[in-house]
Amino acid sequence: MSEITPPVKQSSITIGSGEYHQRWRLIKDALARYGVVAGGLSVIVAIVLIFFYLLYVVYPLFISATAEPVSKYAVPEQALGQTLLLEMEEQNEMAARFTDSGQVVFFEAATGKTILTQAVTIPEGAHIASFAQGSPINEGAVIYGLSDGRAVIVKHQYKVTYPDNVRVITPSLKYPLGEQPLVLDDSGVALEKIAVKVGEDGTTIVAIAADTPQQGPGKVRLINFQKEQSLFADEAALTRTDSVLEQSAAGIADILIDKDESNLYLISNDGQLGFFDISDKSSPAIRQQQNVVDAGQKITSVAFLNGDLSVMIGDSSGLVSQWSMVKDKLNRPAMQKTRSFKVSDKAVVAINAEQRRKGFMTTDADGIVGIYHSTAEREMIKERVSDALPTAAVLSPRANALLVQSADGKMHFWHIDNEHPEVSIKSLWQKVWYESYPKPDYVWQSSSANSDFEPKYSLTPLVFGTLKAAFYAMLVAMPLALMGAIYTAYFMAPRMRQYVKPTIEIMGALPTVILGFLAGLWLAPFMEEHLAGLFAMLMIVPVGVMLFAFAWQFVPKAIAHNLSEGWDAAILIPVILLSGWFAFKVSVPLETFLFHGTLRDWFKAELGIGYDQRNALVVGVAMGFAVIPTIFSIAEDAIFSVPKHLTVGSLALGATPWQTMIRVVLLTASPGIFSAIMIGFGRAVGETMIVLMATGNTPVMDLSVFQGMRTLAANIAVEMPESEVDSTHYRVLFLAALVLFMFTFVFNTLAEIIRQRLREKYSSL
Repeated sequence: MSEITPPVKQSSITIGSGEYHQRWRLIKDALARYGVVAGGLSVIVAIVLIFFYLLYVVYPLFISATAEPVSKYAVPEQALGQTLLLEMEEQNEMAARFTDSGQVVFFEAATGKTILTQAVTIPEGAHIASFAQGSPINEGAVIYGLSDGRAVIVKHQYKVTYPDNVRVITPSLKYPLGEQPLVLDDSGVALEKIAVKVGEDGTTIVAIAADTPQQGPGKVRLINFQKEQSLFADEAALTRTDSVLEQSAAGIADILIDKDESNLYLISNDGQLGFFDISDKSSPAIRQQQNVVDAGQKITSVAFLNGDLSVMIGDSSGLVSQWSMVKDKLNRPAMQKTRSFKVSDKAVVAINAEQRRKGFMTTDADGIVGIYHSTAEREMIKERVSDALPTAAVLSPRANALLVQSADGKMHFWHIDNEHPEVSIKSLWQKVWYESYPKPDYVWQSSSANSDFEPKYSLTPLVFGTLKAAFYAMLVAMPLALMGAIYTAYFMAPRMRQYVKPTIEIMGALPTVILGFLAGLWLAPFMEEHLAGLFAMLMIVPVGVMLFAFAWQFVPKAIAHNLSEGWDAAILIPVILLSGWFAFKVSVPLETFLFHGTLRDWFKAELGIGYDQRNALVVGVAMGFAVIPTIFSIAEDAIFSVPKHLTVGSLALGATPWQTMIRVVLLTASPGIFSAIMIGFGRAVGETMIVLMATGNTPVMDLSVFQGMRTLAANIAVEMPESEVDSTHYRVLFLAALVLFMFTFVFNTLAEIIRQRLREKYSSL
């Protein structure tokens, strides 16, 4: 009975259990530690992957274009005459060669194999005296001016069929005004210069006949054929209008007619550009006569840029200048030089414009071929295609192939990779002079219903709108959030703080789409109607609070002492509400008395400041409301966490509560307050739904609080669903996302550095 085994056995079990729990605790600590490390690393990896993915999508925008030779072969059917024009169809499979003998040779672009040879209907006894190309877009037309004063208009077309699921392209010619030649000059004199523009409802021709002793110098004749469809006729009748321009035909080298058949350009050998209004075909009028090259230089080539709003003029010095039609000070259309390109040291032999973009190709006297984009002012390609002088060249409709004929009787077929010529540092961040604009400007406009539209991808208005929205949001949120945090953390009664702090933090859980919905449908119309009341409230509410504070001094001590310390803000709530109500009530008669109408009309009439219903003021209030909980919560925690011995010591040394707050508490809590401001600013910069629904989404650069804006985030949300994958628009939107990413990353990094320095500086307090 002296052996006591159960206690010994019980002790060993207790020790084993303690070791087990201790080991399990260490395992859990290790798992938690590695889990936190893995979580942090995964966040870093995710951010890095996002950055590199954005960079991967954006990078092709800045890749240089390339051109590679595909094939070289002898000119097809060279015996049929010299080449007047080369053309290529959209698939780059077939090309056409128009010759000076009236033959059209269709051949494979890559091999030179002849597919079809077709003769243009030229009457006997006449020969080709002049030749011109109309618009190359949509079955481009050409015109042959004949030696007897007549002309023939021909269109080449390509019919695409799929027998046995194989694409077959069949070329052919058609005569839009009939095979019978058109009589343009009754005297039967040869047409030395000619131009044509064939539209759906009419055709405009400008012709210059040769000088003769009997008729005198040639005249610039304008002939228009207008189709008139009768209800009882199968074919449309042609109505002809003839007129003569009051312009000397001597020295005219080129003639251009725009796509609307309303403007005519006559280019002279001496460098003069004549700009005529031919919208009224019976009475054309000159608009402008302008010298377009430097003294001592000659015009060597001209061409329309896509859309026919700009004329590209090449001269003997290797300079290509762009002359665009803009409105002058009297709101009249006038030609003005917008930009120029030094493409060579030799004369520019030919200019070919792209059919779908604002790019163009040049060929110089040394055989150098260059491809440029006018708006981006970017040189894409510069290559020597042939050692011999090029005699004809053409860009494919998609600008992804090039066909050049050289003087040695060879054809050179090249493939071009030029996907994103519209983008450059200048087009993204600097002012650009776009066609039809009176001056250079920052413009974002990515789409339009017009096929001649030029996309405008300036990111500057979007960055400006982002900063503007964030600025006004922080202007509203920072004073309210920080002052509220100071009072709640330091002066408010603990019991009242238990209700106030959670209530404000719950505001942060409100979906921003709801805030944007309310801001767009309720707040914006309310602020427009009560704009004067809003400004009156900013003045009357502070005055009301000050008057109440002054009156509180005369309240009997017995009543004043019944109010517990820290509950002062509670009795101000009805004062603020009554003051705000009074401000809106008194604003209507006050507005009428002071401004003789509405405040909005006064701003417009007296200061020239317009008012958009959805503007920065609405965004500032709505987004400020969304940012307040973030700034308030972090700042309040930082102030409340200041060690009590610091505040107690300050008060014990005789400092007042306000002195303690300003010189001790705020300095100690400054890293946390700064973090709150930076996080709130980041929230404002990245906000999408509120600015999407509460602004006009117009990418304008106006500092006025009464004007709208478009932010980077809102622009991505609006346009990304409509963009074509891998298109320039698509990649520029990703570039906007990359800019937003880099902006927040750099800004937050700088903020963290400043916060750490503040912590080191005031940690010794």
